[in-house]
This record gives sequence, C-alpha cells and structure tokens, in this order.
Amino acid sequence: MGLKDRLQNDLKDAMRARDERRKAVIRMSLTAIGYAEVEAGGDLEEADVAAVLQKEARQRRETLEELKEAGRLEQVAKDEEELAILEGYLPKMMTREEIAEQTRKVIAETGATGMGQMGAVMREMMARLKGRADGRVVNEVVRELLSS
Repeated sequence: MGLKDRLQNDLKDAMRARDERRKAVIRMSLTAIGYAEVEAGGDLEEADVAAVLQKEARQRRETLEELKEAGRLEQVAKDEEELAILEGYLPKMMTREEIAEQTRKVIAETGATGMGQMGAVMREMMARLKGRADGRVVNEVVRELLSS
C-alpha cells in the first residue's frame, strides 16, 4: 500500500473515530499532495509523496519555532501534536553519520577536492537521498567534508 493510499484509509478511520485533529492534518496533507500532482501533471511517485509530507512537516517545525518565540504556548501544543501525526507517515530519516558516509562515497566518485565542486556533490547527494534526508543537514555535511 502506497503512502497516499495509507493516508486516505487513515482519513476514513479518523472520520469514523471523530478524531478532528488527525482528520484535519491528513486532509491538509492530501490537499498538498493533490496540488503537487496537478503541478506535476499526473500521479506522484512514492518518493515525491514523501517529499510533499516532509515539506509539510518542515513548515510545521518552522511555525513551532515562531510560536515559541512569540510565547503562544497553547498554539505550540496544537502544532506539536500535528507534527507528531505527520511524522508518523514520514520515512525514517538518515542520521548525520549515514549522510556523511554517503557524502564521502559521492566525493570519491566525483573526484571533488574543494568547495568549487559543492554543486556537483549536492546534486548527486540530493538525487540519492531524496526523501530520506533533510537538505539542510546534507548541505552542512557536504560543506564540512569539502572544506576539510
């Protein structure tokens, strides 16, 4: 069963259980997937669906940071719950060490020697790790390894 199908089935379950928060999060996610499908001109692959969900989760994390800074604790709790629901659908993210290991392989394959080849390394890394690693962490690891 694909991720989108799982979301649709869980939406039905949430509606039966009258779980309004879960229902709202799943609906927002399915809507975002729908917009991405329209933009792509057809159905999305699993990795692309996961990328849409990761984008939704990233937006919630950013919102949480802003809410904490603003001192809106009641809204923080709500958004943390929504983020937890979303994270239940996301694939297991790679650790920093796993990313570093992959980066070393890509650097060796591309023959990169410094920051001038960062673009080539990043392109290859993001293609390999699509949906399994946060782009910011990948960027940090690539910078560290290329500058040392």
